Amino acid sequence: MLSATGAVWAGQEAESRKAAKELASVLRSYETYQASFIQIVVNGNGSRVQETRGVLKAKRPGLFYWETAAPLSQFIVSDGNTVEVYDPDLEQVTIHTLDDRVQSTPALLLSGEVGNLDESYEVSGRQIGDDTREYTLIPRGSDSLFTSLRLSFYRGELQEMRMEDSLSQLSILSFDKVTLNQNIESSAFRLEYPEEVDVIRDGA
Repeated sequence: MLSATGAVWAGQEAESRKAAKELASVLRSYETYQASFIQIVVNGNGSRVQETRGVLKAKRPGLFYWETAAPLSQFIVSDGNTVEVYDPDLEQVTIHTLDDRVQSTPALLLSGEVGNLDESYEVSGRQIGDDTREYTLIPRGSDSLFTSLRLSFYRGELQEMRMEDSLSQLSILSFDKVTLNQNIESSAFRLEYPEEVDVIRDGA
């Protein structure tokens, strides 16, 4: 017989599996996702420390493009196996293998594998009014890039991500001009940069 504590834990795990399955179903329905975004970073004292604007494109399986505008210009592109990060101001490109830690980057949920969400996160969901659904993901492991992640959907469309890290810094990503499931050519996910930039690979 389960103890009261065990019964509560089993109930929480069942709810997490249900919410994870529901969230995965929504994300899988996004064959492609395109949006403009504003990213605001707030420190533990509640002060805004950074604001950036840019565009994001994602296409399953594995294709991802992220561009932020000056003065913090940066390009991030994934082909499903590697992630390239180009910083024009530094004249530097860093190439990472798409390992589990990199793959847990929140925005890559839009292009990566989402079938094992419940293995990596405790997931909870709640309904707000008739049209908004929120999911909160708490990493089960200690090596995650964040301590909590909240995804907000309006009528099934991802509108916001809120990520908190171990230093209580909050990153808020708000999406606008969202376009779902329109064809995006694979060429849109190739990163071009000048030959003279420094290229740094994992382990180099």
